[in-house]
Amino acid sequence: MIEILSPAGDLERLKISLLYGADAVYIGGKNYSLRANAVNFTNEEIKEAAIYAHKLKKKVYVTVNIVFHNEEFKDILEYLKYLESIEVDGIIVSDISIMNLVKEKNINLELHVSTQASITNYETALFYKNLGVKRLVLARECSKDDIKKIKEYTNLDLEAFIHGAMCTSISGRCVLSNYCTNRDSNRGGCAQVCRWEFDYLDLKGEKITNIPFSMTPKDLNMVTYIKDMIEVGINSFKIEGRMRSIYYIATVILIYRRLVDKIVNNTLTDAYIKYCINILNRCANRESAPQFFTSLPGVNEQYYLGRTEISNQDFLGLVLDYKDGFAIIEERNYFEVGTEVQFFGPNTDTFNYKIEEIFDDSNNLINIANHPKMILKIRVDKELKPYDMMRLKIFDI
Repeated sequence: MIEILSPAGDLERLKISLLYGADAVYIGGKNYSLRANAVNFTNEEIKEAAIYAHKLKKKVYVTVNIVFHNEEFKDILEYLKYLESIEVDGIIVSDISIMNLVKEKNINLELHVSTQASITNYETALFYKNLGVKRLVLARECSKDDIKKIKEYTNLDLEAFIHGAMCTSISGRCVLSNYCTNRDSNRGGCAQVCRWEFDYLDLKGEKITNIPFSMTPKDLNMVTYIKDMIEVGINSFKIEGRMRSIYYIATVILIYRRLVDKIVNNTLTDAYIKYCINILNRCANRESAPQFFTSLPGVNEQYYLGRTEISNQDFLGLVLDYKDGFAIIEERNYFEVGTEVQFFGPNTDTFNYKIEEIFDDSNNLINIANHPKMILKIRVDKELKPYDMMRLKIFDI
């Protein structure tokens, strides 16, 4: 089975992820997780997440992937036993001590080695296999040949990132955040120093140029190589972004879900690949590239001399209901009568539409929607479903 694995920073994102086609989600608890700035899940919420996912016959993996210091061991055994008791489907770990603890205490938790372990070769992969792990989350820096050889030598489940942010360092080995801000990226506090812009100074400390220096990698985007990844043995396609919006998650998950389905059904076309790339490049504010899969990144995969990151307002509304030919919409960004939009959803074929009428929640006819979270009614001649979304029409289907 080919798994689409989605991030979920809270219960709302988890439900959107599973609804829009993810087979599994990865989440973090309040402790031991590498996204300390995300909302994250309480123990009760992790239990709720597992129950919800299992009802849909889908899976939940919990991150326990910080680099552990002595003080973190105080309550970790109790936490692992709790995760076992609520039957989460696996834990994502980077510290060998946690792998040994699960084995020594006979805790029934499937072990996935985190990308923080930076696995890029089969010898390291075999080392972790001997520790009893079920899955390897490969380093983002793996090439196609690296992945193929790791699969041949281990025959383990392999998980690889296919979309989202990259690390300017070898993933998991960065100390910039700790050095510059005293926030440890390996304990969940990354300040993303690699996204900062820096001045060029001479030996006297004087600025050489007004053009700032950047060392930011462009985001990862593997749309054009998904079929190749399947062929070399990837079992799980992972999307980065536990702190991303519901629109981002819904868009990215649905694109890759339908892309994988078309590959499996042998119905994928070049036109659909182009459409996927266009949509994905609009829903994030950084450019994207395949990065390491076929060659080392170069000038086209990196920002060097500054960049512009502009958040767009494509996400116009969330469908709450559909009654008597009207879509009930919770507005998210400005639109007006005459705006050309696109509706999409997990069980709705994407279609274009031109807004002809807008009614407010008192049934007054209005021309513009300019207050986020307004509840509106729009006449739409195709049936929509709750959690479908409306975006600005930029590209034809």
